[in-house]
Amino acid sequence: MYAIIRTGGKQYKVQPGDIIRVEKLENALGTEFDVTDVLLVGGETAAVGSPTVENAKVTVVVTKQTRDKKVVIFKKKRRQGYRRFKTHRQPFTELFVKSISMDGKTAKADETANVIDVDAERKNRIAARSEKKQAPSESKEPKAAKKAKAPVKKAAPKKAAKKTGTAKKKAGAKKSAKKTVKKTSKKA
Repeated sequence: MYAIIRTGGKQYKVQPGDIIRVEKLENALGTEFDVTDVLLVGGETAAVGSPTVENAKVTVVVTKQTRDKKVVIFKKKRRQGYRRFKTHRQPFTELFVKSISMDGKTAKADETANVIDVDAERKNRIAARSEKKQAPSESKEPKAAKKAKAPVKKAAPKKAAKKTGTAKKKAGAKKSAKKTVKKTSKKA
């Protein structure tokens, strides 16, 4: 059995045991509720609603409430000096479809809902990371011991490049050529 439900202005085809992401709902994490906005129920016998099917409901459980991955919004008009940079994270609710029922017929999911508290997991990861940084490690040696172990090699002094007189000669040749041009132009 399957059903087409409407939530958040969108339509979703669901079956028992499916996990779907919908626009953010105000239900608490782990709560179970019924979606009564069922447009179609299919299976052995199909029931099409006008606009919804009467006595049909889809039971869902809220498994996750968080925000999606970051989306970059970049606007630019070339040759106008106009650039705008924004980011956005769309909030969503993840639902586990527990059962679909209509007129006494019910189709139930085999597995159970796995509720995940994303915010609590994030806090635990941050706490574990900060504890790891603060706790002194046995394998790490103090900085003084490292310096005594490996002596620092000094770099060899660089030799200064000798300047040759060719550059001076070239510059002098240019100056003399200019002077001769000036002298000849004055005489003429």
